[in-house]
Order: sequence, then C-alpha cells, then structure tokens
Amino acid sequence: MTANTEKLPGYFPVTVIMERRPATNRVWIDHVWAAIGVTAGNSQDPADKPRIAYVEDDVQLQFYSGYRVKLHVDECDSYYHNLMSSSPQCFVVVRQDDDDDVPRPFLVSLSFDEAHAYLEGDDDVFAVAIPPEVYRWTESFVLAHYCPQQLKKRKRKDWRKQETEQRNR
Repeated sequence: MTANTEKLPGYFPVTVIMERRPATNRVWIDHVWAAIGVTAGNSQDPADKPRIAYVEDDVQLQFYSGYRVKLHVDECDSYYHNLMSSSPQCFVVVRQDDDDDVPRPFLVSLSFDEAHAYLEGDDDVFAVAIPPEVYRWTESFVLAHYCPQQLKKRKRKDWRKQETEQRNR
C-alpha cells in the first residue's frame, strides 16, 4: 500500500473552462456563466487572470488555470461513490465578486460531500466531466486508501415487549 501512495502526487493541476453566453428572456442580467469543463494540467498563469480562448457570436470561453485538485483520505468514501457513478464528475465551486458580475472558480473537488457543503452555503457548484488523467489518479488514490465498510444489518427491537415492560414498572 505504501509503494502506490509514494508514486501518487499530492495534488493534480487543472484548468477550469468557463463559458459566458447571452442571457435569453432575462430582464436583469445580460450574460449567463457556467463551468463547462476541466482539463488536466495548467499553464503558468495565476488563477485570478483568465485567458480568453474563444469568442463567437457573443459566446466566450475563458480558461482559469492554476487550480489544484487535492485528495484527502477521510473523503475516500465520497470519491469512491463518485467514480462508481454512471457519470463521474468534477465539481467546480464558483463565487461572484460584488465588484463585477463575473463569477470566478474558487475550488475544484471530486467529493460529492464537499460540493454539497458549498452548495448549501449558497455558492454556485457546476458538475463537469472528469478528465481521464484525473480519473486514473483518483482511482489509484482510492485503491490505495479506501476500504469499504461492511454493512451490518441491525437487529430489530421487539416494541411490544418494551411496551409491556414499561407498563409493568
């Protein structure tokens, strides 16, 4: 088990792809933003400076690089269930500055639980496909660290017996 974990990097660098398109049938906003993908690796640009990659008919793609996916042993159960789902996903947590209307990626995670916690905190969370390299890295991490817990059937209590014992007291 230690031989596999020594070869695994502590994080995986990724780039988030955000899309801006015109808002249709919306009175108060001009554009709608969404995370549409994550690619493995990144350029040397810091995460706070997006690179415009594509513009056509008011649709714009921006690359946000400098993010790192980190895996934690105590989240292995969530990673396992994500990888075993019919469509494994990366979760991109996005926050919007008060100064402008441009949302920026804040975190990239592979944990259902972590994404749900940010969603409950009113952050925007987008689910996108996992790049194959990140999938294989996560799979190796889960195989090295995860041991599923054996499900135990709980023993049912006889409620009638408890009721009679309480009455007799």
